[in-house]
Formats: sequence, C-alpha cells, structure tokens
Amino acid sequence: MKKYKLFADIEESYYELVHKVSWPTKSELANSTVVVMVASIILAVVIWLVDLGINWIMHFIYNIPTV
Repeated sequence: MKKYKLFADIEESYYELVHKVSWPTKSELANSTVVVMVASIILAVVIWLVDLGINWIMHFIYNIPTV
C-alpha cells in the first residue's frame, strides 16, 4: 500500500508543479534579483559599519592607560 501512496504523492506533486504553480516572467525575475542584490549590499554595509564600531569601541576600552 505504501508504494501506491508514494506514486500518488509524486503524481500529485507533478500536477501541482505543472498546473498550479505561477512562475514569474523574466522581467519579474530580473526585478526581484535586483531587489535582493541591493538589499544584500545594504545589509553587508550595515554589518560592516557595526563591526567597525565595535572594533573601535574595543580598541578604545583596551588602550586606556593604566595608572
């Protein structure tokens, strides 16, 4: 019985993939790609700035002269 269920699941998945999924057009895909790239660059710059800030704070804290 399980073997038949597996085939039924595969057939149903194929039907959904072919008939029910809405695939993006080339222009929609290109626009989405640009949005993801810009968001990734912005996030990378923010993380880099936070890293620089924490690095500066750590150097400031540990370079305090001892009395």
